[in-house]
Amino acid sequence: MNTNNQPLDVGVIGAGWWAAEAHLPAIAAHPRARLAGMQTRDTAKADKLRAAFGDVPVHGAAEDLLATPGLGAVIISSTPQVHHAQARAALERGLHVLIEKPMTLRAAESAELVALAEHRGVQFLISCPWHYTRHGREARARIAAGDIGKIRLVSMVMSNFCLPLYEGRPFAEVMGGNDGVDAAAAPLVEPDRRSYADPAVAGGGHIYCQASHILAYLGFLTGLEPREISARFDHAGTAVDATNVAHIVLENGALASIGTLGTRSDVERFHEIRVVGTAGVVTLELWKGTCSIQKAGGPPEELAPLTADEIYPKFAPAGNLVDAALGLAPNLSPASLGHYAMRLIEGACRSAGEGRAVAP
Repeated sequence: MNTNNQPLDVGVIGAGWWAAEAHLPAIAAHPRARLAGMQTRDTAKADKLRAAFGDVPVHGAAEDLLATPGLGAVIISSTPQVHHAQARAALERGLHVLIEKPMTLRAAESAELVALAEHRGVQFLISCPWHYTRHGREARARIAAGDIGKIRLVSMVMSNFCLPLYEGRPFAEVMGGNDGVDAAAAPLVEPDRRSYADPAVAGGGHIYCQASHILAYLGFLTGLEPREISARFDHAGTAVDATNVAHIVLENGALASIGTLGTRSDVERFHEIRVVGTAGVVTLELWKGTCSIQKAGGPPEELAPLTADEIYPKFAPAGNLVDAALGLAPNLSPASLGHYAMRLIEGACRSAGEGRAVAP
């Protein structure tokens, strides 16, 4: 545990839209963190970021940021095709790392990074905010304690306002003027239109961008290894997938049914989860912030609803990186869950391409 009260110097690689929305504000607000530098190749973005978060060094290359004296941790918020190389370079230097989802483009890459972090003895986190909600932690603990018995079925259905991103539309069209959405206001910096629409950059569409959340959450809630996956995709006329359905066989024989799609902002989004066991059921609606736990023969126990700020705690991953690196808190979203998701993403892509069930 760090007891000298010195701040942790943190750098951000890929300082763009989501870094400015979530990670940079979290570092700025943390009493034990100090922003040591940022990396972006866009000079216009660099000027805006300096004005908003302090006149720190902004580098054009990740290698230059990683060479910052005294650097203790980095957040990798770049586009997916460079995650592996950047994370490997950071981990090899012995830095603590928070990596955005999707973790990598291939499962072999994510496996390599998890092993490297373990070898170097550093904290390695996957950026999945839903792992930090009190509902998620309570549901996970109750499932692990056997409150609903042996898991037999998991159902997860999720949508988000991503279809315009996959179509490569301007960011102003993504939220479509939906003022009720947290990220609806004009962002400090906008994502490049290729970041989500070009498979060479993003890996794929919804399976990489959003199913990476839901598949990691499957591992987070159940702790069960996947044994088989069968998947189908629809592209909705884009170069990447926009709708995914997957059926997964878990190690105890339980079946998981996953459905996820990109929609427009004028359609209500949803994230419904049911974990059904031999002695009860856990039901969550992540976008609405509700959770109930029902044991067989008894009434449902309704947990106190999440507040608007609790529903998607976007600042939590960066805060947890700092706390875990300083020994102040455990790693609540280990990168092994990102690897879990990558195995299923890669398996789903292979299954959809080959038209058969595969082992992830």
